[in-house]
This record gives sequence, structure tokens and C-alpha cells, in this order.
Amino acid sequence: MAFEEKTLNCVECGADFPFTAEEQEFYQSKGFENEPKRCGPCRQSRKAQRSGFGGRRQMYPAVCAQCGKDTEVPFEPRNGRPVYCSDCFSQQQNRY
Repeated sequence: MAFEEKTLNCVECGADFPFTAEEQEFYQSKGFENEPKRCGPCRQSRKAQRSGFGGRRQMYPAVCAQCGKDTEVPFEPRNGRPVYCSDCFSQQQNRY
């Protein structure tokens, strides 16, 4: 089946955006039955909103258990559990 580029209208911002033949082929290969409703920028904005962090994870301050350097980690450190900076963490991973 040959696809031709279509112009769709974004339900979010009202802008027209292209639905290319390549995108249509991709949608068909994935079994998607509906065309996209949002333009690229609005889709990215919606994804960022749904993640709850605007695309960024919350970071927590910590002190590296190996070198003592101040660092930030994407989880809340707990007492009794070692936390490593990215350099020391890489060294720990290479040991196993």
C-alpha cells in the first residue's frame, strides 16, 4: 500500500502538521489504527507533563561512601546503605 503525506490539525494548539508517508507506514507496522492528534512539540510537552517531572528526575544530595565527594543521586539515600558518586559507582560495577 502506497502512502501519501497528509496534513493533520493538532487538537492541542490548532497548528497544521505533516503526517508523512514514513510515519504512516510506521503506524501501520505497529498496528496503530488512529492517526496522531497532536503535532510533535505538543506530543513532547504532553509526555513531559505526564512524567511529572517535566522530563527531569528529582535528585537527592548524598556523600559518596568511597571518596567522600558530595554528589546527587536519583533516589533517596537510606541509612546504612552506601551511596556512590558516578565515578566510584562505575568502579564498583567493573569489579563484578
